[in-house]
This record gives sequence, C-alpha cells and structure tokens, in this order.
Amino acid sequence: MKCPNCNSKDIGKIGSHQFYCWGCYIELQVIGDKMSVYQVEEDGTLSSLDDLFFGEEYSQEFPQAHASS
Repeated sequence: MKCPNCNSKDIGKIGSHQFYCWGCYIELQVIGDKMSVYQVEEDGTLSSLDDLFFGEEYSQEFPQAHASS
C-alpha cells in the first residue's frame, strides 16, 4: 500500500483497519475497498481530509489497499 498523499510505502499499522504514514504524518483508515484520510491534530483528534483527496465522494475505492507493501 502507498500513501495517497506522498506515495510513501513507509506505512505503519496502528489498528485493525488503521494505518499511519511516517512520510507525511497522516492517518489512513481502510475498510474493504474504501479508504479515508485524516490529519492528526495537536490534541490527538482526527480531521477528515477526504474532501481534499476524493472531492465530492465521501471515500474512494483503492484496490491496491489489499496488496502487501
């Protein structure tokens, strides 16, 4: 899997469906073929970046999310 923001493969798993990009410091949530992207705020809360990455869609299909890194 590659980061949709910086194309880094330096992705760490932090939960059953959650990943963290060490290249650009965003959190990714992958459930099935759907991906959501979040910015981690200073207080630890998450802000959705889906509108920046996916436009009008809430989430987008990413078939490569199932491929191993």
